[in-house]
Amino acid sequence: MRLPVGKLSSYDVAKQSLTIVNRSHPRLGPRVIPTLVRYPVIPAAAASRQLDLFPLVVFAPGYRQCDGSYRFLLHEWASAGYVVAAIEFPRTNCSVSAPDESDLVNQPGDVSSVIRQLVAVSSRSHGPLAGLVNPNEIGVAGHSDGGDTVAAVAANTCCRDHRVAAAVVLSGAEWAPMPGRYFAHPAPPMLFVQGTDDAWNPPGASMQLYRADTVGPRYYLDLFGANHFTPYEGSGAPEPIVARVTIDFLNRYLAGQRPAAAAMRRAGQVNGVAALATGGHLPGPNGG
Repeated sequence: MRLPVGKLSSYDVAKQSLTIVNRSHPRLGPRVIPTLVRYPVIPAAAASRQLDLFPLVVFAPGYRQCDGSYRFLLHEWASAGYVVAAIEFPRTNCSVSAPDESDLVNQPGDVSSVIRQLVAVSSRSHGPLAGLVNPNEIGVAGHSDGGDTVAAVAANTCCRDHRVAAAVVLSGAEWAPMPGRYFAHPAPPMLFVQGTDDAWNPPGASMQLYRADTVGPRYYLDLFGANHFTPYEGSGAPEPIVARVTIDFLNRYLAGQRPAAAAMRRAGQVNGVAALATGGHLPGPNGG
């Protein structure tokens, strides 16, 4: 029997730090990617039985950000039954003294490398992550430049990782220097989240991504009056709405729970605070 997935605070959450090295681009040399994995703690009664596996979500922070900025949101995902791996990109994380934003074009490869190596770690017979990751239930999520990164992983011909079954783009955009074409081929289901008062990533940038996908399931969560950071960093409003909608989205498109689509629509419609649109319809106070 599969362990339950999808309900907030179902599990205690543990952490495991990994150092992953991306060697896929010889001209760049080894790219060292510190990765913090938050994962559900399996009940003792289940530990001795053969377990079903949890979905994996690889998270990409924004420019000059690290996973700690998003610790509340990432903890909530893990507490609902997701293995959540937060990356620190080699040249744009919060600890780099001279960050290089142009390195964003190389970050999709880092995400794919983390996916590949976490699946390998989970396939081992021993260790805290052994048996936890379902290789058929892999999602990506990211904020700001991290959102740009995972949008390319999900939907750009340069970097499409076909293992990815769902993507969450938090205040993201098409990154102009990225080679390839967006949505030239069918993409996995995608959720775009955007604040209307975001001065860093204008709403039009998220809307461009949302409306460019004319085939796959896609959603747009409009957060009225929200800025670039508050919905995703910290636990204040409207972060609880983001947490609920993103978990419902993951439940539907990673965990395969069809009723979660209706739950997502309910969670995303909050009078005067948020509206959820789908299928290319425009968001607004009355929904889409």
